Amino acid sequence: MTLRADDVDRFVAARPRLQAIAYRLLGSAAEAEDAVQETFLRWQAADLDRVEVPEAWLTKVLTNLCLNQLTSARARRETYVGQWLPEPLLGGDPMLGPADTAEQRESVSYAVLTLLERLSPNERAVYVLREAFDYPHREIAEILDLTEAASQQLYHRAKKHVADGTVRTEIDAAAARRIVEEFLAAAVSGRTESLVRLLTADAIAIGDGGGKVPARAKAFEGAVAVAKFLWGLFKPAASKRALVGGTPEVYAWTANGDPAAVAVVDGRVVGIMCLEVTAGGIAAFRNQVNPDKLDRASAYWATVEHGEPLFHAF
Repeated sequence: MTLRADDVDRFVAARPRLQAIAYRLLGSAAEAEDAVQETFLRWQAADLDRVEVPEAWLTKVLTNLCLNQLTSARARRETYVGQWLPEPLLGGDPMLGPADTAEQRESVSYAVLTLLERLSPNERAVYVLREAFDYPHREIAEILDLTEAASQQLYHRAKKHVADGTVRTEIDAAAARRIVEEFLAAAVSGRTESLVRLLTADAIAIGDGGGKVPARAKAFEGAVAVAKFLWGLFKPAASKRALVGGTPEVYAWTANGDPAAVAVVDGRVVGIMCLEVTAGGIAAFRNQVNPDKLDRASAYWATVEHGEPLFHAF
């Protein structure tokens, strides 16, 4: 079916919101783009004269596509090599979606996206639609074919799981840069005690290489173990340079609203380390080095002014 110009305009206007919903649901920018494209194809094939509320129709179609994808994705992740982590988005990427409230910012943080993996697909959908996009439970129930009471119950259960797993501290961009700078200075100093002072006692460090880049599947746990790992990670070695195709330039940035260290080789992002900051110090380092999950970051990096790197790693 050929779409009228105003029908195309409606979809184009809704696309940023649809992308932001799909990314939060799937934890993958590439999969989110696929889900939005499939939603467009269904919009194109639908009898739009019978669609009373286009926004609701599009949200329902997209959400259910994502729920189906989540079910198959969980089966794939059972055979995933190493630890699976979400695809990080660099600060400024429009797919991050709304960030006007603390709830919206929290819902897309790297720590929360990781925690959402523990929820059932319906819990995840209710949490995202309610927390990040302020949908009333009546509308969420219609989208998911639930009762309003069931939507409320799923939301409270999901919110409790997320609240139990994170105590993230909100910080602005300037503070984020200072934290990354201080962390990197300590990491390359060779003095693990400098790093330990920045960490919580129960800090963890974990990476996702997807079987394509070496990354330990089991997290490093405890401030001393994490500090030793980070010092080794930034220690120069020819083998590391060969692995990533050169000497990485390391920048202070944000990813998913969190402080982040971004490693770049010849304009290509080869690693994003997200720091989870709490009142007691840095509680977690989540390092995404799987090249399949860095394509969007590389494309976005090429469009922004990022200044000079803090230092050259390896």
